[in-house]
Amino acid sequence: MTLDELRQQLDQLDGDLLALIARRQAISREVAAAKRATGRATRDYKREREVILGVRSRAETLGVSGDLAEDVMRLLIRSSLTTQERASVATHGAGSGKRALVIGGAGKMGGWFVQFLASQGFDVLVSDLPDDWREIDDLDVFDFIVVATPLGASGVILNELALRRPSGVVFDLGSLKSPLRGGLNALKAAGVKVTSLHPMFGPGTELLSNRHVIFIDMGNAAALAGARALFQPTMAEQVVMSLDEHDRLIAYVLGLSHALNIAFFTALAESGEAAPRLSRLSSTTFDAQLDVASDVAEESPELYYEIQALNDYGAESLQALSQAVERLRGAVLKRDFATFRTLMVQGQEYLRDRRQEVAQRA
Repeated sequence: MTLDELRQQLDQLDGDLLALIARRQAISREVAAAKRATGRATRDYKREREVILGVRSRAETLGVSGDLAEDVMRLLIRSSLTTQERASVATHGAGSGKRALVIGGAGKMGGWFVQFLASQGFDVLVSDLPDDWREIDDLDVFDFIVVATPLGASGVILNELALRRPSGVVFDLGSLKSPLRGGLNALKAAGVKVTSLHPMFGPGTELLSNRHVIFIDMGNAAALAGARALFQPTMAEQVVMSLDEHDRLIAYVLGLSHALNIAFFTALAESGEAAPRLSRLSSTTFDAQLDVASDVAEESPELYYEIQALNDYGAESLQALSQAVERLRGAVLKRDFATFRTLMVQGQEYLRDRRQEVAQRA
């Protein structure tokens, strides 16, 4: 065959593959309905393992890479789970006949929440201009009021809401709670049904399986239960904690990881004559770290500064990073293998436990 004829055959096969994927998604919707009818969980890890092992076995008989077959199947499983989760949210969503106000709903995370609530049947009003939500005469018509604005604005809005005492559940989506402490406590003191959320994922997330949503218990059981119920139809893992515990842990989960990557790309960028040559070199570890650092570098400097500077516990994780780097530097300069080895072994033990925890959730 000619090159053009071979390409035409590939085009035909690509079309056939897409048609099969569409058919698979349609069956996935039927599977979701069957699971709902029988009360079974959306995700079946045993079934996934059986499917992947079966695909790898069949791939070998066809002369296809087992890794390639597994990668493709995992993508298809993820697509299937996304389809089933959306169906579950739409079916079990408790928003029918209810209203929600999302202040900052035109932002990235606010926009995600608008779509999430709408998929559950809520009548969602988006407020994005600085003062338009303040012009609403009766806030009691809303069952939920979501504050999805930048941290500085969120604190002000929460305090204003405390003065107006809406009857519905009020919560924010802030990555930090230290700057919002005053507003959240003001709502609590005013008797408002208040809680606070931190979705541990970005606005581009479609599937919530293995994703975490943190709920801050502000002492109002109805508010906490109401907010948690929004995520009940999803596969998200729900974590409940206190206001202080959240920011201390986030200082490590976000603050430390951000600081490490900022230090990494800063060291590369300021490496002098090596900088242009480094861009042409790679290794497995370097490339993996570079990918993470590149994502961090593309984020908002304002937001990442707030995460570092506005956390009451932020200095703790930065101090831990500084001490760790100094211990490593000292071990290398003093040719102290014993200390270097201790650092490595300590890390292996911690990360082994961490991997086991992750594997249990995967």
